[in-house]
Amino acid sequence: MSQQLRREARRLKLDFDVLKSGGFIKQTQENLFTVRLRCPGGKVSSQQLHKAAEIAEKYGRGEIHNSFRQSLEIPYVHYQYFDAIAAELKEINWSVASCGPRIRVPTACAGCTWNPNGLMDTQSMCLEVDKRYFGTATTHHKFKISFSGCPIDCARTREMDLGFQGIVEPELDAELCNACGLCVAACEEKALIMVNDLPVRDISKCNNCGDCIKVCPVNAMIAERKGWLARLGGKHGKHPMYAYEIAQFVTDEQCCSLIEKTMAWYQANAVGRERIGGTIARLGLTKYLDEVVKPLGLEVIERAEERRRFWTGGNFYLETGNDGAKE
Repeated sequence: MSQQLRREARRLKLDFDVLKSGGFIKQTQENLFTVRLRCPGGKVSSQQLHKAAEIAEKYGRGEIHNSFRQSLEIPYVHYQYFDAIAAELKEINWSVASCGPRIRVPTACAGCTWNPNGLMDTQSMCLEVDKRYFGTATTHHKFKISFSGCPIDCARTREMDLGFQGIVEPELDAELCNACGLCVAACEEKALIMVNDLPVRDISKCNNCGDCIKVCPVNAMIAERKGWLARLGGKHGKHPMYAYEIAQFVTDEQCCSLIEKTMAWYQANAVGRERIGGTIARLGLTKYLDEVVKPLGLEVIERAEERRRFWTGGNFYLETGNDGAKE
């Protein structure tokens, strides 16, 4: 916080850090704040949109900002209106979002709700996680969670403290296959080749996107199972980090167990205002996998070679060893 804001906080006898944790973010303008509204998964009803517009007109300057994390924000609000805004939001069962060292409002794409690319129900999971864990204190730093319905990863799970991406495991019904080769042509990972007029999958290259299932004209390529690919330790900002893939084909309920156990581990092992990615860099990914993922009985992704099929380009992981600790 700048010296100017500190002086203003003392003058107003307000704790700006506490207000920020409650979703009221101090602006550079004297006495004015931005009010962040709670919008899990970016889903907002028409009633909520009307209410946000009313509040912006009544208490702000008639402006609404769409944040990068799917929340609506009302800027230019005087602190004297906080209670009135909270009361109006409560009338329609809505509330202000949290900031600070807490579990933030989760973000999500449309998933399989209406997006044809979606493999998993991101919106339902996002609402459930928001209901269970929103605002939980981390005692260290912010904690961001997101859900992407497929490997296109619009919700940027690689940049979250804990991210969940929908994946599918394809299986071939050889009796139905007509050897057309469309699945091989559609596979951008080059994970399929034709052998004796049948597509054969190289598991080390397959990223479980399901494109081969979509293009099969005779339904010979089917979904053997679906689930979530879990990623840990990502963040953007001034010092961005990409997350590690830690488990695959995680169920909906296992996502919640993983969140709870991860949060307990983070609270116990982080130092100061360290993000969980920093804790992993300091202690090593192996410690986290042994103490969190394996005890939950998840299908763990343990070695760097296993993660390679999910990697991006650029300098991803170049400065870390297989266990996540810096070399």
